[in-house]
Amino acid sequence: MNKPFSYFSKIFLAPIVSMLFIKEIKGRENIPNRNFILASNHQSYVDILLSGSICVPRRFTYLGQVDRENKGWSFFRNFIYSAAEVISVNRNNPDSKKQASEAAVSFLKRGYCLVIYPEGTRTRTGEIQEGKWGAAKIFLRTGVPILPMGINGAFEIFPPGQKPKIEKNVRLNIGNPLFFEREFEQGKNLEADSEEYKSLCADITEKLMDEIKKLTYAN
Repeated sequence: MNKPFSYFSKIFLAPIVSMLFIKEIKGRENIPNRNFILASNHQSYVDILLSGSICVPRRFTYLGQVDRENKGWSFFRNFIYSAAEVISVNRNNPDSKKQASEAAVSFLKRGYCLVIYPEGTRTRTGEIQEGKWGAAKIFLRTGVPILPMGINGAFEIFPPGQKPKIEKNVRLNIGNPLFFEREFEQGKNLEADSEEYKSLCADITEKLMDEIKKLTYAN
């Protein structure tokens, strides 16, 4: 999402999202002045709006799935993705996943923020799922800090397979940015297919998911 579109969203869309859904936001002071990778749990489709409201008016982008094709919806989805500079990814296609990762790295190097959900898909139970390595791999290639966030209440608003409800019941809890300086320095000297590199990705992902869980379930 470029700067003009992001400012538009800040002025017109973010207040609506806040008014309809957000009950409380903690940790705004933790948002860094520089760009960041916003990583949170994924409870529902509403998360896209919630995450975006945290990023505006910065330039930012998402990873958006294009796994399912529906003639009417796909046209509308592709229009929104193009206007908002969303990175399309088919999670069932290894080449698409690789291209999306390269695009994410490119956006971050240009100063954009990146919204990513390490679980890879929405929870079907409300519980936080196991994290995948995508955020860790992108971090190791860019050094852009990861900003963890916990989302609580969005699952009840829009559970899978049900119609959404309008309830001001969502709590967002933003943690301290994670720089993983030691891991980043180690990763510079490792091949991406090495066991040491994979171990770094697993370690970063575990620490990130632990932080997201703490933020999600904090009182």
